[in-house]
Amino acid sequence: MRHNKKINHLGRTKAHREAMLANMASSLIKHKRIFTTTAKAKALRKFIEPLITKSKTSGKSAEEAMHSRRVVFATLQDKYAVTELFTNVAEKVGDRPGGYTRIIKTGARLGDNAAMCFIELVDFNENMLKDTSRKATAKTRRSRRKTSATPAAATTAAKPTPVAAAKEVLELKGELPVVEETPVEETVVEESAVEDIPVVEETQSEGTVVAETPSSAEETIVEETPSEETAITEEVTVVEEPENAETSAAEDK
Repeated sequence: MRHNKKINHLGRTKAHREAMLANMASSLIKHKRIFTTTAKAKALRKFIEPLITKSKTSGKSAEEAMHSRRVVFATLQDKYAVTELFTNVAEKVGDRPGGYTRIIKTGARLGDNAAMCFIELVDFNENMLKDTSRKATAKTRRSRRKTSATPAAATTAAKPTPVAAAKEVLELKGELPVVEETPVEETVVEESAVEDIPVVEETQSEGTVVAETPSSAEETIVEETPSEETAITEEVTVVEEPENAETSAAEDK
């Protein structure tokens, strides 16, 4: 009976299984991703992650780093894979406390219907790193209630106006070119304003003409007034003549 037997023999002897896992680990270190069955990938994950932890030599002395390098080489028996592991992979994985590999299932294989998957190094898949950059915080029941209350308040506080909602609908429908035509109309208005400028100058020039006409009219009026004064003086002289005549008659008497 196989009670408490957690090792998957994979249908191979111990020597064959260790040689196969060492070759798969070397391929994963060199290529950063390999395609295999799910059972082999799970066995490889247990085999390679302790070796990646050994490659972290940032806080170790030179002797300890050399010892770790020799232990890994005794397992892999591939100096190129060991060099890649202790240079590029160790730099990428330096801040990660574990879980260096990822298994992505791809379905069943044709023929024997075996479960297939990819196994890859986590820090070398840039697309997945962008998606997992947001860290999920631990939530409790109280925090859930608070977070469930706060989004409702946020939505009630920041409701879009009907005009904004209509603009969003137009943008979704693809009517943005119509909205972009409005700045062209503004430029036309500016051209009309530019055209109005010479008209204003013309009115100013006309104003100068008008200013000249009152001056000439005033001059003519001023010139005419002295003639009226002369006429008045003549009348006064005419009126004064009878008085002189009367005085002369009185003197004769």
